[in-house]
Parts: sequence; structure tokens; C-alpha cells
Amino acid sequence: MNDTSSKASASPAEPKGKRPPVLVDGVTLNGPTLDIREAESFLRDAMPIIMEEAVWKATDVKEKVCEWRSPEQLKDLLDLELREGGEAHPQILQRCRDAIRYSVKTGHPRFFNQLYAGMDPYSLVGRFITEAINPSLYTYEVAPVFLLTEEAVLQKMIEIIGWQEGGDGIFSPGGSVSNMYAVNVARYHHCPDVKVLGLSALPRLVMFTSQECHYSVAKAAAFLGIGTNNVYVIPSDKRYAAHCCSLLLTGALPFMVNATAGTTVLGAFDPLEEIADICERHNLWMHVDACWGGGALMSKKHRYLLQGIHRANSVAWNPHKMLMAGLQCCAFMVRDKTNLLQRCHSAQASYLFQQDKFYDVSYDTGDKSIQCSRKPDAFKFWLMWKAIGTKGLEERVDRALAMARYLAEEIKKRDGFRLVMEPEYTNVCFWYIPPSLRDMADGPEFWRNVHAVAPVVKERMMKKGSMMVGYQPHGDKANFFRQIIISPQVSREDMDFLLDQIHSLGMDL
Repeated sequence: MNDTSSKASASPAEPKGKRPPVLVDGVTLNGPTLDIREAESFLRDAMPIIMEEAVWKATDVKEKVCEWRSPEQLKDLLDLELREGGEAHPQILQRCRDAIRYSVKTGHPRFFNQLYAGMDPYSLVGRFITEAINPSLYTYEVAPVFLLTEEAVLQKMIEIIGWQEGGDGIFSPGGSVSNMYAVNVARYHHCPDVKVLGLSALPRLVMFTSQECHYSVAKAAAFLGIGTNNVYVIPSDKRYAAHCCSLLLTGALPFMVNATAGTTVLGAFDPLEEIADICERHNLWMHVDACWGGGALMSKKHRYLLQGIHRANSVAWNPHKMLMAGLQCCAFMVRDKTNLLQRCHSAQASYLFQQDKFYDVSYDTGDKSIQCSRKPDAFKFWLMWKAIGTKGLEERVDRALAMARYLAEEIKKRDGFRLVMEPEYTNVCFWYIPPSLRDMADGPEFWRNVHAVAPVVKERMMKKGSMMVGYQPHGDKANFFRQIIISPQVSREDMDFLLDQIHSLGMDL
């Protein structure tokens, strides 16, 4: 009887270990639907393309910086339409090649267009790792390595700023967001009821900023409901003292000063000590936007540019710029040990930030952020810093500033080139004046003609693909070129090439 019962319970028609298909709404749920072998084969085929086309060729000075196509041409080349069915792997690999070919090679030694450039191998590997693991930095349980590396990087950056009693911080998705953090935290510091009661419970708030500040300051005022009319711009030539001391606003509450350490166009630095004196005297939150200029803190020779930054209440600093950590890598830090960031932004989501976890929940730092999902942007910087050390970062900064000085001196020697100002940082701003204009007297007509030169030269260099350098007007100044020097791949020969190429592209104008 027992033997018969045992045989009856078996399923002789089904192979051992197999289970019958499970269908839910007509969908088979047994096993994964991803073909692991096919996925592995695709990755093995794609990685050499990435390394050859996006890394080696893209950083080779003999290759083009860009392969210019108009938007309509590029739409046709890329075949952007998304269809019902998928494409075979060979076609997808060609899509990868095309995407790389027609992208601007920002790691190229002659890409000078933005406030980031170059390619650091350690940072790149760090990005490969984080993209492959795909973590989100809200809790220690899902991102233990990356939360700890972020904490280590922030502590070191806080030490370099000079906050001897420590501080707090978070990595944000861009310097603009860091500046928005600053405005929000400063407002909460002065008016903590705003978090619960909103703007209706507040007086009219007023903030000050320098004339050369980043446009994100005005955006922050608009986004946070302060209003752009309540952002008082202090002319750079007048500095802050006279304005902040004399501007008495009836019924308004001044709460913050935004200072800039390394302006976007000219690379200028506000007088931080002077601003700190005013802020302390009038109980104003002092924020320093050092997104671009913060890299100078790594240099014993050049950190004087940010003298007084240790007196700031908050600092924004982007290592993806001068320090080449790779986009994006943006730290926002506060000189505070009272959990101000947590108090200002915490929403205490119970499905993430349970207080009865089996580990120290102080490592669940995500509630300090205005984001939920957050990329591990500090890891690539940590890995690069471990590889080359503080000394290596300092050498990069010193070399970039020395290269800027070399270029400025070469501009002074050459006919047809004129500096806008002596560079304070690695922004070298200059006009190119073609031979046809060199005998004209300075005046409105001369500057109208000069204004038209840079756009034509830029178009020609883009279509040739030889290099990329930005231009812009500034105040009442005609269009001028803004050369940015960052990468250690850049050589003296590249600076000479820049000037030769601009002359070659513009000499007939």
C-alpha cells in the first residue's frame, strides 16, 4: 500500500526538476526571458567598439573633435524612429558606431568649448563600474560601497575648504541644483516654518549676488518662489560692501549672499573675505558658488584665489570641471553639524528610512537630498583621487594655470589678437581681428565688424572638426573667444595650434 501511494504521487510524464508552465494573463512566467548567452555576446562585441571609437580615437589629437552634421542630416543618418519590432545585433552595433562618430569628442585634447574637458582613465573605469552595478544612493542597504565613498570624499573636500569643525554635504545632479540647495537651506535656516507653512507665512525675502554670477541663482529664486525681482545684483566693479550696507529694504528680509569663485565667462573671483565680513555683520547666509573655481583649492600656489572660503556657510564645488572627475560630479556642502540638510529636506519615507533596521541608520543619507533616486557620482572621483593622490590633482591645476599664462603671453605677441583681460584663472578671453580690420580706429563700426568675426570662425572650425572653442558677447563687449584649459593632455603645441587655426580660418574676413 505504501509503495503504491508513493508511485501515485510522482509525475512520471514530467522530467525530473521541471515544472509545468505557469500562465498569467497569457504570459509564461517560467524562467527568465533574457537570453544570457545572447546578452553576453552583445556586450563582448560592443565593448571593443566603445574602447576603440569612444576612448582611443576620441582622445587622439590626430582625429577630429567633431563630425559636424546639421540636425536634419543627422536625423536621417541616425534613423531615430522607434518601431514595433527590434533590430538585430549587427544593426544595433552600427547604431553604437554612428552615435560615437557623430558625437562631439569632449575628451579630445583640442576640445576647449566648455568648463569640462579631457578623459581621466580612473574616473572612466569608476563610471563603468557604477553604470554596470546601477545603484541608487538613498540607503546603505542598497549602496553600501558608494555611500561610504561619498562620505569619505565629502569629508576630505570639507577639510580642504578649511572647515575645521567639520560639516555636512551631498552630491547633487549639477552645480545649478547645488545653488538651488543653497538658497533653500539658507531660507530654511532663517525661516524654518517655511517647510510646513509655505511662502504665505514669510516676509518678502531678498538675496544678493554678484553681477557675474551663474544664471542658476535667478532660476533658484524663481523655482523656490522667492522671485527674480528679489535677487539684487551687485555690480562687480562696486563689490558688495557699499551695496549690502546701504540697501535697507522696508518690510523685506535679506537672508543670503551668493558669491562666485570662478565666473563662467571671465574666470573671475569675488572678494570672499570682504563678503564674509558683511554677512557676519548682517546675519546673512554666505554661499560660495565654487563650481568652477573650487579646483584651485587643491593647489598651494593658487588657493589664495578663494581666500576666505572657510568662512562661508555653504559651498558648491564641481570636481567634474577642473579636476576632470567626469560628468557629473557636483558637491554641495554646508558648514553645519546640526543635521540642517536632513531637517530642511527630510520627508521620512517609511518604506526607505525605517528606524528599526539591523544596522546604523545614520548611513541612510538619502533623506538629506531633494531626490529619491540618486547616482553614485562621488565614486569615480574617489577612485581617481586614490589613483593619482592629492599631489596629482594639485599638479593638474598648476599645469592648467601655467598653460593659460603661456597662451595669454602668446596672444600679446601676435598681430590681430587682443586680450579682453588678464586671465585670473584658466579662462583666456580674447578677440581675433582679421587683417582687413587692423587699420581701423576703435569705434562703434570697428566693434560691429569684430562682433561678426567669432561666429564665422566658430562655424568654420566646427565644420572642419579641427577644434572647439567657445565665443560670446559680454555686457557691452563684442563677441570674443573664451579658451578654457583643463586637461593634462593639452600641450603648448595645442595652444600654438589654436592661435594658428583661428588666424587661418578668419584671415579672409
